[in-house]
Amino acid sequence: MAYQVLARKYRPQRFADVAGQDHVTVTLMNALTQGRIAHGYIFSGHRGIGKTTIARILAMALNCRNAIGSAVRPTAEPCEVCESCTEIRAGNAVDVIEIDAATNRGIDEIRELRDAARYRPARDKYKIYILDEAHQITDAAFNALLKTLEEPPDHIVFMMATTQPEDIPQTVRSRCQHFSFHAVKLVDILGELRGIAEREGVDADEAALSLLAEAGDGSMRDALSIMDQAIASAPVEDGRARLDAGQIRELMGTVPNAVFERILEAVDWNRSAEVITVANQLLDAGNSPAQLARQFVRYLRNTVIAKIAGIGVDGAGADGVAGELLQISADEQRRAGRSAALFSEEELTRFLQVMLKTFDELGYRQEQRFHFELGLLKLVHLRRLLPIEAVLSQFPVAGGARPGPGVATARTVSAPAAAPPRNPVGGGAAARVLETSATVASARPAFSPFEKDQSRNRFDEKAVVAAPIVVPVVPVAAPVVPIAAPMPVPVAVPMPVSVATPAEMVLTDGDAKGSALLELGDLAETAVARLEAVAQGESAKTESRLNMQPAALHSAEEFQRVAVDALLAAKNQATPADALADAEWTVTEGEIRVQTELSKTMLPLVINAEVEKLVKAALRDADAGALKLVLLPGVKNAANAKKPRAVKSGSVQAKAMEHPIVQRAQTLFNAEIRNVIDLRDND
Repeated sequence: MAYQVLARKYRPQRFADVAGQDHVTVTLMNALTQGRIAHGYIFSGHRGIGKTTIARILAMALNCRNAIGSAVRPTAEPCEVCESCTEIRAGNAVDVIEIDAATNRGIDEIRELRDAARYRPARDKYKIYILDEAHQITDAAFNALLKTLEEPPDHIVFMMATTQPEDIPQTVRSRCQHFSFHAVKLVDILGELRGIAEREGVDADEAALSLLAEAGDGSMRDALSIMDQAIASAPVEDGRARLDAGQIRELMGTVPNAVFERILEAVDWNRSAEVITVANQLLDAGNSPAQLARQFVRYLRNTVIAKIAGIGVDGAGADGVAGELLQISADEQRRAGRSAALFSEEELTRFLQVMLKTFDELGYRQEQRFHFELGLLKLVHLRRLLPIEAVLSQFPVAGGARPGPGVATARTVSAPAAAPPRNPVGGGAAARVLETSATVASARPAFSPFEKDQSRNRFDEKAVVAAPIVVPVVPVAAPVVPIAAPMPVPVAVPMPVSVATPAEMVLTDGDAKGSALLELGDLAETAVARLEAVAQGESAKTESRLNMQPAALHSAEEFQRVAVDALLAAKNQATPADALADAEWTVTEGEIRVQTELSKTMLPLVINAEVEKLVKAALRDADAGALKLVLLPGVKNAANAKKPRAVKSGSVQAKAMEHPIVQRAQTLFNAEIRNVIDLRDND
């Protein structure tokens, strides 16, 4: 007999043999026992988890010659000995038609299927159609099958297996019973592989079987295919194949997770050189950057789950929900726990995000090696950053009470000791960048979200906090001007010595009055000097105004408003009106200079002769006919704030600006009116 691969040789033939799909098998066996047979079934789920296998077992159970409860068939399981069961198992049953829907996906094939479904089965009780990869069928073909699915003959049963149930029209799904299959758990795959290895006479240790189960990624067929390949390449000892974890990794082209554990340890110790060295060794060994990034992403995901589930460095806490979330072997769970203990949950989340982005970029980048190395270096740099919350928590709380003048205050100063020289590649979880060494007691925040989380600190040395030094301030009668405390410097602060104040240095009431008079005299001299400067400036302005023409006394804003209103009143002149509204108008030396934002090419196109004629006519009506209109191209300086447009007289915005409340708001808050909504009644 020709060799059969393990996935076909050990295909389950009974509902009880199917691993990890108890919710499906129990439901189908109960339906068979109660005689509640549906005319259509949809089996959906991950690849290689038993969808087609259960469809064949169900077909055998439906067409089995022996009744349920008989001596040969005590349960709903097929008897496996009658002609129908043996023919279906061999794949040559006449009344069980298995169709590859990926090939027969058109409306013509479905029309033939619909016509053949009218005839009764040749021998068995049911004529069963198994459509594999049913999502490949076209929408038109599904529409042709709708009537048959809704009201089929009593001898027809449809079974559709698919990995993408969302691609099947809702009208078809509503006419069938839908069973969603689960990914097979690691322990179930491991148990099946262990049993198959014993029956095949293969020596395999637990590490090798765990590696095969993890490589299956929830698919029993994938795990068996890799195991079949590993047995073929394994060395033979005493007539028995010997499976080794190292040989399996070399066969799959993967690297051990110990490498990624070493990378994360180097990241924790801030050793960029070691990270690049490990990456160089992996890449020089022929590993693909994309494959390494994929493995590292999976390892980081396991580390994040280990951190969330609270798995310790010795694997403690890996039972229950943690074991369900982390479908890896016990050794890998302990490894993930050791890596998770080095970082916080936020840091691991950032690491995973960076590596996911790196893995995504490797798909379309030319130099994959450089981008992979850059992604690893980003992990080292992330350790040197503080969360924004930790930075904000160092600032004082706004609205705190401040001491008034003449009130004695105490300031706490922390004098750090001299820090030892830093090793450029050393430092561990306790070696981070130096934390802020001094804080003001009166400005200390009321609450810090990071006060109790010491694992967030990223410092190379711990600051040595000295005992608080209280500096007394002697109150005096004269007003004291509060001065902001300077930033502390890392030097030793000498202890102050209390010195008694001599009697001749104590200020009396007469001294205070004399000081006040001297201060008033200084203020009077300053006021006189300012008045003289203002008077000189006013005289100069008066002379310049006398030399100006009468029309120049009008403001440039008034001329701009008049010109813009004239263009808005004209027909089809909104664009030049906006251009002049955004321009900067100045009146100098008998000219009205208009600095527009239009280029030299666009200026004559927007401000054409007709527009210029309308603007000059409006300026003549405003007693500015003697001034020359000069239009200048170019863009204004981007650093200057954009001047608000002139308001059209009589508009809703103009009325709003005349309101006293709006004017008061502009005065108090320097407000700017941008949009005005008219809520008045039309009548």
